[in-house]
Amino acid sequence: MNTTMRQRGFTLIEVIIVVVIIGFMLAAMMPSVGTWMRNTRIRTAAESISTGLMQARNEAVRRNQPVSFFLVSEADPVSMSDACALSSTGAGWVVAAASPAGKCGTDRDTFVALRPPGDTGGGLSVASDATTATFNGFGQVSNVAAISCIRLSSSSDATARRLNIAVNSGGQVRMCDPGVSDTNDPRVCQVGCN
Repeated sequence: MNTTMRQRGFTLIEVIIVVVIIGFMLAAMMPSVGTWMRNTRIRTAAESISTGLMQARNEAVRRNQPVSFFLVSEADPVSMSDACALSSTGAGWVVAAASPAGKCGTDRDTFVALRPPGDTGGGLSVASDATTATFNGFGQVSNVAAISCIRLSSSSDATARRLNIAVNSGGQVRMCDPGVSDTNDPRVCQVGCN
C-alpha cells in the first residue's frame, strides 16, 4: 500500500510570478486601451451627429416642410436645459422646426430629437463651419450658411483618430476620415471637408 500523498495546488512563488506577468501585460496594454477608448468616443459622437442630420432630413421629407439640425452647447453635459445656445463647437444637437436656443429644457415637446453633449463622453473637440443645417421637403439643404463640414477629434490626444461629417447641398450626409489620402478609398474626405 502506498502511503505517500501528493499535494495539489500552487506554491507562493508560482502565484507571485503569474501576478507579475499579468501586471506587465496590463501595463503594456494600457496606452493602447486609452487610445482605443478615445477613438471609440470620437466614432460614437460622429455616428450620433450623422444620425441627427439624417433624422432632420428624413423628417423634412416626411412632413414636406423645413426641419433643421442645430449644434448646441450646454453647460450640463448629461441633460439639456434652457441655458443651451447654438454653437459651432457644441457636441450636443437638436432636430426641430425652429431654433432651440434658450429653450432646450422647456420646449422639448416641439423637438423631433435631441442629444446632450455629454452623451458621447468628455475629451471631444467639435468644430463646424456653421451651427445649422435646414432641410426642405425634398431632403435638400435649404439654408444659405448651412453646415457643410463637422470635424471631430480628441481634445487631449493629437494621435487619436479624427473623423469628419460632410453634408452636401443635395442633403447627403457622409462620414469620412481626414487621415485617408487615397482618392480610391471610400473613407476619403472630399475637398472642403478634409
